[in-house]
Amino acid sequence: MAGDEITEEDTVPSHAAPAADDGAADTSMPVAAESALADSFVHSRLLDSVASFTHHRDVAALDHSLVLSLAELTSAHRVVLAKRAVDGTYVENVVRCVPDAQGAYQLQTDDPDRVDPALKLLHRCMHRLEVQTERVQDMHRLVVPILCDGRAIGALQLDSDMPPAASRPLTEGFARIYANYTALLHESERDKLTGLYNRRSLERQLQRLLYQREQALHEAAAAAPEARGPSAAPAAEQSQVWLAILDIDHFKRINDNYGHVYGDEVILLLAQQMRACFRRSDVLFRFGGEEFVILFGPTGQATVHAVLERFRRRIAEHVFPQVGSVTVSIGYAGVGRHDYPASALDRADKALYFAKQHGRNGICGYEDLSARGLLGREMAAGSIDLF
Repeated sequence: MAGDEITEEDTVPSHAAPAADDGAADTSMPVAAESALADSFVHSRLLDSVASFTHHRDVAALDHSLVLSLAELTSAHRVVLAKRAVDGTYVENVVRCVPDAQGAYQLQTDDPDRVDPALKLLHRCMHRLEVQTERVQDMHRLVVPILCDGRAIGALQLDSDMPPAASRPLTEGFARIYANYTALLHESERDKLTGLYNRRSLERQLQRLLYQREQALHEAAAAAPEARGPSAAPAAEQSQVWLAILDIDHFKRINDNYGHVYGDEVILLLAQQMRACFRRSDVLFRFGGEEFVILFGPTGQATVHAVLERFRRRIAEHVFPQVGSVTVSIGYAGVGRHDYPASALDRADKALYFAKQHGRNGICGYEDLSARGLLGREMAAGSIDLF
């Protein structure tokens, strides 16, 4: 019948896609192309993160950028970085990144001596040099060691919704990059013999301490506006940044009598004593030869003098192999808000010169000497040669 006849024009081949209702061409992206585009976006974010945290030349800024980058890439509940001291005997720094109530990530520097059960796995990881995992309520916890030359210099902890199999490659990759990059920074800013900071690092470390001081004073003033009056002066003095120069007495005699090998051993052992005696917040430098510098974060002059005196006595009582008794002379000075490092060094150097000229094996503060009128014009020309 005519009504049942099917013409060629009415036939739709089985392999052809049906035409759109409005007659427009199909512009949808193939699934494979969408997946490739998504992967490209993820890779771009990853490269941006790596470029961001390896841009830093300051280790503290690098630490903060590392945990923030990993937290943002994984939408983590928490990221923690723990770092060991140079000699590996204790954890000297803990940085964590957690979201606030609005979901914005905030950085915190924690007390490494505080007992925190949430960091138990992290310490185990550094001890065993192995990846550790556990389930904490509804989160997955992954901890990877940060290894350098076969030893753990720290560990990275990630608390997230991602199972360890998914998060481990990224976290381990960040740990390897961090280890390699910090090794490069260490070589550029540390003295090769002692492992202390070198003179090139002084300005950056000093500016960091001055910034911390200003932040602390600003926060104190905001919390207690009435403290901005005359009573603010004592508070500011108690939060002063200080710089001390330490010099080994008669070091030339040590080299002349025992040789440079024993001279280097004295320097190395002295640096070890500095690490053991000074506080973790104090920043230690070797300026070359037998000269060292210590930076004290915001504190009072009495505290600085007491810490330096404790170290002076420790060295005087220590028996150095072959050499025997060694003493040190120390000069220190406060660092003003707008001080250049050279200005602060010069004042501490004048105090050191005074200590050398008045018996050695002693400590002198520039402010105290100046107030007593003991720094005459002759002191301006005479100074220990630091450079």
